[in-house]
Amino acid sequence: MTSSEQNSDGSPSIGISKADVRMRGFRDRSEVSDVIKLIEKRIHKLDQEWIPLDDTSIRILSQDVTATVDVPGFDRSAMDGYAVHGEETFGASSLAPCCLEVIGSSMPGQPFTGIVHSGQAVRIMTGSPIPNGADAVIMAEHTQLLPDNRIEVTDAVAPGRHIGVRGEDIAINDQVLHSGRRLRPQDLGLLSSIGIGMVPVFRKARVAIIITGDELLPAGHTPSGFQIADSNSVMLNALVRRDGGLPTILGPISDQREKVREAINQPDFDCVLVSGGSSVGAEDHAPTLVAELGELTVHGIAMRPSSPAGLGFVPFRSTESQTSIPSTSNSHTPCEKPVFLLPGNPVSCLCAYDFFAGKAIRIMSGGSINWPYRSQILPLARKITSAVGRVDYTRIQIEQGLATPLATSGASILSSTTRADGFVIIGQDSEGEPEGNSIPIYLYD
Repeated sequence: MTSSEQNSDGSPSIGISKADVRMRGFRDRSEVSDVIKLIEKRIHKLDQEWIPLDDTSIRILSQDVTATVDVPGFDRSAMDGYAVHGEETFGASSLAPCCLEVIGSSMPGQPFTGIVHSGQAVRIMTGSPIPNGADAVIMAEHTQLLPDNRIEVTDAVAPGRHIGVRGEDIAINDQVLHSGRRLRPQDLGLLSSIGIGMVPVFRKARVAIIITGDELLPAGHTPSGFQIADSNSVMLNALVRRDGGLPTILGPISDQREKVREAINQPDFDCVLVSGGSSVGAEDHAPTLVAELGELTVHGIAMRPSSPAGLGFVPFRSTESQTSIPSTSNSHTPCEKPVFLLPGNPVSCLCAYDFFAGKAIRIMSGGSINWPYRSQILPLARKITSAVGRVDYTRIQIEQGLATPLATSGASILSSTTRADGFVIIGQDSEGEPEGNSIPIYLYD
């Protein structure tokens, strides 16, 4: 790719020479809002796949679901008791009971096959089919069984009482779930109730997590000497899973240009996250490699932390044969894959992922671009200072109903995110927030 002013879609283009900011620093920085707009424009939902119902929890539905049956498919009893002609019980009381002949039973899955005539009743259990001729169910506690297959009814029951009618839960041709819905456990039960065994969902994004750095030990190893244990891989792995992706960790790999190139260019991934090697150091190869392999669209963002973050696109490569999966109008098989450059400092990595990469992975997998955190509005215990033209991600502790900014909040201090209850976002047009001002807190839990 050669240097040019614009990409084909009108977005700014960074050529290879401009991408090489090593030991020189960033001349310009993109605005956070512009990067998010780029993600919304260039990232699309993936194609759909059909998977067994048991595997669909928290997956995103790719088609509307319409019922082809009624639920229930028959009139059924809502109580244990007796199926009767309701009108015949009018006036019944403990002092003047109504006497009926019991001619059989209706059990779940074993209906009474005869007809209930005047003066007759059928013993019935909850969920059992209502026999022909009956139009009400008298509760068992309002009856008394006599020795000669008769019952005394001691209370009146109106026609239709204690009967679940056919289709009262779901009627045939009802649209029961809409495309884009994140399937909850009760949704799976509903799908099963209308006979859906294979469910159309958006395919999960296959995400390569590339961890770079000669100083890194594999995650979980005890740091020693001048080496540190990789922490970003396990954090990113969990974040990608949260957002509906399928992560694969590659690395740690050394800061060798060809090794990083090989990792970025791996086939069959829909998205690539590069942790480390994205800034202005002599061994930060990822930005220029993305420019060589495809297009480096963004490098350097006006935010704190995560200012060295970037985003580019390289051609999608596949070793798989094309499958005949029916597509939907709002999904596709990608021809390019985004590459997110995430800073190596853990807090910067988390911040850049949540602002940019997480949104893209959720879009690919059919989810929402919105923050995956619940929020709470609380007053600030003390002011937060920011700078106009920059977005700030500030970690917060909640104490006695007040939001307190953490005093120690460097980009490499990962423990600040475990001590924090959440974070606030200070917009680029603000110089900060004064003490006592109530603002949204995004909660980590």
